[in-house]
Amino acid sequence: MNIYVGNLSYEAGEDDIREAFTRFGQVASVNVIKDRDTGRSKGFGFVEMPNQQEAQAAIAGLNGQDMKGRPLNVNEARPRTEHRDRGGGSSSRGGGGGGRGGGRW
Repeated sequence: MNIYVGNLSYEAGEDDIREAFTRFGQVASVNVIKDRDTGRSKGFGFVEMPNQQEAQAAIAGLNGQDMKGRPLNVNEARPRTEHRDRGGGSSSRGGGGGGRGGGRW
């Protein structure tokens, strides 16, 4: 199961997270998401646990618990959605008005 871990302290590293989750079972991977430019943590990450029951126990046991001064937000990760052009709202599009007949309001 893929688990979202949010509200991470910037000082919390992958080893800290792995240590917390291994109390509940096997951890396949830990990935703290980092800013591309600075390399600094974005304050969230993901933990992969192969056993569903152990993963649920970790979620229940760690959600709201303090890690390095911050309460963790731990829940089942939602599937990633594709980023698509959402359209609309672009100020570079032409449109509307015309020069005659005064304003709209």
